[in-house]
Amino acid sequence: MQQKYLNIENLSVSQDLYNFINKNALPETGVTEHDFWKGLSKVSHELAPKNRELLKIRKRLQMDIDRWHIENYEKEFNVSEYKSYLSKIGYLKKEGSDFKIKTRNVDKEISTIAGPQLVVPIMNARYALNAANARWMSLYDSLYGTDVVSSEESISERYDPERGLQVIQYTKNFLDQNFKLKDSSWKKVTEILIEDHNLVIKTEKGKTKLKDENKYVGYRLDKDKISAVILKNNNLHIEIIINPSAFSAKGDPAGISDIIVEAAISTICDHEDSVAAVDAEDKIIGYKNWLGLMKKNLVAEFEKDGKKLRRKLNPNRSYISKNGKKENMHGRALLLNRNVGHLMTNSAILLEDGSEIPEGILDAFITSLCAIHDLKNKNNSRTGSIYIVKPKQHGPEETAFTNLLFTKVEEVLGLEKFTIKCGIMDEERRTTVNLKECIRTLENRVCFINTGFLDRVGDEMHTSMEAGPVIKKGDMKASAWLNAYENNNIDIGLSCGFSGKAQIGKGMWAMPDLMADMLKQKISHLEAGANCAWVPSPTAAALHALHYHQVNIFEKHLEIKMREKAKLDDLLDIPIVKKPNWSNDEISKEISNSAQTILGYVVRWIDQGVGCSKVPDINNVGLMEDRATLRISSQQITNWLYHGVCSRKQVLEIMKKMAKIVDEQNKKDKFYQKMSPNFDRSIAFKTACELVFQGKDQPSGYTEPLLHLNRLIKKN
Repeated sequence: MQQKYLNIENLSVSQDLYNFINKNALPETGVTEHDFWKGLSKVSHELAPKNRELLKIRKRLQMDIDRWHIENYEKEFNVSEYKSYLSKIGYLKKEGSDFKIKTRNVDKEISTIAGPQLVVPIMNARYALNAANARWMSLYDSLYGTDVVSSEESISERYDPERGLQVIQYTKNFLDQNFKLKDSSWKKVTEILIEDHNLVIKTEKGKTKLKDENKYVGYRLDKDKISAVILKNNNLHIEIIINPSAFSAKGDPAGISDIIVEAAISTICDHEDSVAAVDAEDKIIGYKNWLGLMKKNLVAEFEKDGKKLRRKLNPNRSYISKNGKKENMHGRALLLNRNVGHLMTNSAILLEDGSEIPEGILDAFITSLCAIHDLKNKNNSRTGSIYIVKPKQHGPEETAFTNLLFTKVEEVLGLEKFTIKCGIMDEERRTTVNLKECIRTLENRVCFINTGFLDRVGDEMHTSMEAGPVIKKGDMKASAWLNAYENNNIDIGLSCGFSGKAQIGKGMWAMPDLMADMLKQKISHLEAGANCAWVPSPTAAALHALHYHQVNIFEKHLEIKMREKAKLDDLLDIPIVKKPNWSNDEISKEISNSAQTILGYVVRWIDQGVGCSKVPDINNVGLMEDRATLRISSQQITNWLYHGVCSRKQVLEIMKKMAKIVDEQNKKDKFYQKMSPNFDRSIAFKTACELVFQGKDQPSGYTEPLLHLNRLIKKN
């Protein structure tokens, strides 16, 4: 597919992108076409060489680290010598004095409300709207439709009364735990009343009130009858819906028909790991959806179960406060957008020398331009901020470059300095060991740090490729460096003053069908000090929100500040085993597991342009896969091949065997293209093999270069 270009201000711009910017994005922003294109050209030509230089530094540092491991391979690992060497080559920076971040005008969803955070592929308008609207979710539906409650019958379209009663029982327990009544239980409530704007609760023994009356916020009326009561705990709201005539209220003497929970407090609209955007056509889809969210006019029309449906953004939620005033609660998640990192370029725009524009520069300009519409209408940020989450940055030089880029964008777009806030994803080792200095470079912008287990493990494997065979993936979670990494992120965030000012996040729950397990395990993210953690669906957000009622994060932060801090020596503990004693069966099983997830993800990425999938694993458990999961799986096999744990022939045989299994798992997908038996004709199979067999040569072990190249081949 030949792209048509227009020559604009020393740039060759895709005609479709040019039209989108001029006709859709620029009008009503106050930025003229001339100023935008002239500014974009000037900044791109000024910063592209700096961007390329940063990538050269990555490569040089990797070569230096490789050399050290080769020279010291036969010696016992000495962390002091290793640290000294990393400092000498500039990988490890000297830590400066203590400081506190100075970020201003941050929305309360970032600073003072702790809760779940959704990540959604921006190229799918329907999913993006669902995620934005997941601020308020039905707890009844979220419980009934998952494995959190159990019954003899499986979940089906036919209503199961036993299951319904279990849902009611579960919610009554939730209310009793978090919204205690004076001398009674929610199980004994017979009627809920509003008297002179005050909440009064009737039980079999008479009237009672909340034990903590400050948790009562207000109510809603419908035809002069009470229809909802709004309560608040740990800055999170719930709505008790009262509708005695509703089917779901039949088993409730108080006429409660549902509990609506404040669920996804914030949502990351992702232009990066969960999308497959390789050219102007793809990028425009994402930009259009982001613009629609910022203008509040995004609509998705689709068919489901034979019905035509139309989805748009939810309005705010009105209520009457306990003071008798009409009030509003924000109706949608606060939207952040994740740009791409510094590595990739995109053919949507060519620079004067014919090279492609760095995609991170392109994203920063266009997503910020689109967000100007929100600065005017304040449908998203009520404080006048633009939130960009910036992934895959390696060390303070790269975060400083991001600060410079955002400053240039603000100048071109006529924005007040530091309007653009930045989320730092702590997912590369050079950022982890220099996190405090990375934050310092963005001290006026930083609004978010988080940990990402999968990318971080992928980078650990690639950085230490020459050190020896890496341990098995399942053993990584028990390794010393990983625990230190998770703790260090919290320690540094708290020491830099994040509590009550910015988000400290934790990673994704990858099994969207296993919600009972999530409820048991994911509270650990809060116990660790995270005031937001990623979830894969609106339903998961509703259920994970229950954890934030159980744990007061800001009190937890005070506890954590008192513990012993994570040690740099532990962060640099390399997860290898020089002489592995795994059996052939263990090795084959581990490779098969990784190969199956690689193939299951790559085949949809290459053939269908799907950047995030629920991929059945080798045991047919659905796992959310994106490029981070692909990176860790491919780097593991690459490492084992390089160190002779397995052979190329063995891996290829396993890849072919797993491809047949993936084909079988996808046989009901009418758009699916089989990889077997004609493996040589499958671009997807070829790409999966390249990710493994060429993995050592990929920059930082990233999967994007090979994915983008082969997706473009497929598209053309």
